[in-house]
Amino acid sequence: MSSIEQRLSDLNITLPPAPQPAGSYVPCVQHGDVIYVSGQLPLQNGKLTSTGKVGTDVTIEQAQEAARICTLNGLAILKAQLGDLDRIRQVLRLEVFVNSSPGFTTQPQVANGASDLLVEIFGESGKHCRQAVGVAELPLDAGVELSLTVSCA
Repeated sequence: MSSIEQRLSDLNITLPPAPQPAGSYVPCVQHGDVIYVSGQLPLQNGKLTSTGKVGTDVTIEQAQEAARICTLNGLAILKAQLGDLDRIRQVLRLEVFVNSSPGFTTQPQVANGASDLLVEIFGESGKHCRQAVGVAELPLDAGVELSLTVSCA
C-alpha cells in the first residue's frame, strides 16, 4: 500500500470510482509533470449531494462537505491517471466555485473544506494557491464545483 493510500486509510477515507465526463471533455490533461483536473461536482454514486445556493439552500458546513466530495472525485481521477497518488509531488492550485446566494461573501470558508482535506492527506505537499469565487449558477444547480492542478513524478 502506498503512503498516500495508507494515509487515506488512516483517515477512514475511501476514494470513489473516477467520475466519467458529463460532456465533451476529458477528466484531466497531463502536460509534462503537471496535471489539470477538470471541474468536479459533489457527486456520490452519480447523484449530487447538495443543490442550490450556498447561504440560503445550502449551509456553509454542507458546502464544505460538498467541497471535500469534489476533492475526492478529483483525487480519484488523478489516481486513475497516475496509478499511484504517491506520484503527486505538490498540489499547485485549487479553484473553487460556489453557487452563491446574493450577499454571500464567505466563499473562502467553503473552499477550506477542500484545502484542509488536501493538507490532511498530503501534508506540506498539499498546501496550494487557491481561488474561491462566488458564481450565480453551476451545472445541475450544484452548490460547489472545483478543479485541481498538481505536479507529479
